[in-house]
Amino acid sequence: MDSTRVTEQPTSCERPDPGATPADAPGAFPPAPAHGPGPAPSASSAASDTAGHGAEHSQPHAGQESGPDTHRPRPAAEGIPLQPAGGRKPDVHDHPAADHPAADHSAAAPPAPRGAPEEQADRKPGDQDRTDRDRGSQDRSAPVPEGPERRTGQITPPGKPTPMRRDGDRLRFVGAATRRIARGIDLEEIVMGLCRATVPTFADTILVYLREPLPVGDERPTGPLVLRLRRSDRIPAERDTEGGFVPAAAPAPSELDSLGSERCTVRPGSALAEVLRGVRPVFTDAPAARAALPELLGEGAESAVPDGQRAILAPLRGRRRVIGAALFLRGPDRIAFEADDLLVAAQLATHSALGIDKAVLYGREAYIADELQRTMLPENLPRCTGVRLASRYLPAAETARVGGDWYDAIPLPGSRVALVVGDVMGHSMTSAAIMGQLRTTAQTLAGLDLPPQEVLHHLDEQAQRLGADRMATCLYAVYDPVAHRITIANAGHPPPILLPIGGRAEVLRVPAGAPIGVGGVDFEAVELDAPAGATLLLYTDGLVESRLRDVWTGIDQLRDRLAATAQLTGPDHPPPLEALCDEVLDMLGPGDRDDDIALLAARFDGIAPNDVAYWFLEPEDAAPGRARRLARKALSRWGMEDLSDSVELLVSEVVTNAVRYASRPVTLRLLRTDVLRCEVGDDVPQLPRLRQARATDEGGRGLYLVNRLARRWGATRLSTGKVVWFELNHGN
Repeated sequence: MDSTRVTEQPTSCERPDPGATPADAPGAFPPAPAHGPGPAPSASSAASDTAGHGAEHSQPHAGQESGPDTHRPRPAAEGIPLQPAGGRKPDVHDHPAADHPAADHSAAAPPAPRGAPEEQADRKPGDQDRTDRDRGSQDRSAPVPEGPERRTGQITPPGKPTPMRRDGDRLRFVGAATRRIARGIDLEEIVMGLCRATVPTFADTILVYLREPLPVGDERPTGPLVLRLRRSDRIPAERDTEGGFVPAAAPAPSELDSLGSERCTVRPGSALAEVLRGVRPVFTDAPAARAALPELLGEGAESAVPDGQRAILAPLRGRRRVIGAALFLRGPDRIAFEADDLLVAAQLATHSALGIDKAVLYGREAYIADELQRTMLPENLPRCTGVRLASRYLPAAETARVGGDWYDAIPLPGSRVALVVGDVMGHSMTSAAIMGQLRTTAQTLAGLDLPPQEVLHHLDEQAQRLGADRMATCLYAVYDPVAHRITIANAGHPPPILLPIGGRAEVLRVPAGAPIGVGGVDFEAVELDAPAGATLLLYTDGLVESRLRDVWTGIDQLRDRLAATAQLTGPDHPPPLEALCDEVLDMLGPGDRDDDIALLAARFDGIAPNDVAYWFLEPEDAAPGRARRLARKALSRWGMEDLSDSVELLVSEVVTNAVRYASRPVTLRLLRTDVLRCEVGDDVPQLPRLRQARATDEGGRGLYLVNRLARRWGATRLSTGKVVWFELNHGN
């Protein structure tokens, strides 16, 4: 048999190498090897060499030319290009080298390899083959030169990539696309990754529809299946040579722009429902898919879908159910989809649907964690008499906004306020749950008006009841605006910093104590001055400690930052609280966020002595009348005579109820701040209860009057009794 005839028909089990030209197809003549001096081998000897070595020698040497067509390397794997316009399916026999197998190959022989003849002689038979393959793989990574496209014979414009017609191209495209889709962590990123990976490499236009609302996990959706257009993308009118978009000129309008309605309801038993139930991607020229297009795109929009196999409808199926659909389209100026492209669409749809499923689950978990943390922390700080408050909270990471840090401000009897900041070990949902229990316990203990050291002692017992490894640090302080004093107890927490007006920030010397949860440790409390205008800063260790610095270095930096900020407003004015908190957080560097950060700032305004009136009343029948006279004198001194009638009535009712059961002197105190506050204390621990008096009752209407006339009122139990208080606006 003539060897030249054999080279024209490649075997069915072999595919042309992607990096080789059609002349290098399996069975074609290999290039003539380099020989020493002497005549070149004949064509018959080359044919015998081909039969001996088979397809191993089908790769040409680097820089070798075969026939009239220059070797065209394959584009890089990350940029699998779109297909050029028009053209029939190419065939190996279309190449001139296949029609003229006896063409002169001596001109294409590679240059003799460098090196001594002895080195060439020692080379093993397979070394040359491996060298040729390595050179071929290097050539395939080179940029594509301009010229005729070697499979279709058409001219490829500059910047227009070559067709994706080989299995290797499809595999590399699917690999690059799935990696891009997998990089997304939320729903928008995954859908955008699908669109950007698909257009323009695989399709000219893509429409992504998702179920609304998306089911989460195993929950069963209720109501009809509704699909909403989540995102659409299409190839721009022009591309530059780098593969980017040209922003200067707007893309030309296309009939593909009119595709896609915002919402569609999938009717049970409809053509669209059957296509989605089938799960597999289908060409839209199929009868079932063609009937489903009007339901998906809207009436009349299906006419804009290109005819033939230029559109693929791919259902998006998650772990449990169909969650959407993707429509891939190619314009008329482009090669139609092939049967293998259905497998590519299936891979893209599967990876995208599973990624969307996981993104929805992640979003639900992040929402639950964020809601848990938000409900554990105070939504708004209370407005307390004689003190202004500001706070900040920063989680350790944006992806997990939960942690064990907390802060709180709790109003106490006598216009006092408790300032609390704590830190549970870790920054997980378990830490947040433990933090919530400790914060609730602290609020309950504060309501009993216990001393700070007793509050920490009970918190330590509560932490031991929660578990052996439930440990936390906490700082509990009580500020009295009338006495201008603050009492602080510490349980292993970083010390607070006090910033007075015109002074230097100082770290308060408080006993360190042991963390909560250790057990068997006594806590100590210290009482310090709290001058008016001073600022107390309570914080967690995440603000001052990181991998780049220790705790005390961070505390010194924080103190210097506070002092520098105070100098900006001058020696007579304290810095604004909100701006001060922002300045404190600005001291954090890029590597300083290793833990959660809780920050609580308190500005001590205090209550001036001339704004306080305080009396002791003996528990006798004349006490209510004396209380009315004392209150009238105090209001006259403050220029608040317009409140005399209301204050006398309410003071008389509250003092009457107190002296009825008290055995010790009753206290009466009036405080003039932005409101008028009246406090009546006695030694009876039972709290009064508001009730509706009957027409025949002689009493029981005192608290009803207080509830109707006062701006606010309340009762707080003390360790020695209780305090009943009410507030009136100055304009009442």
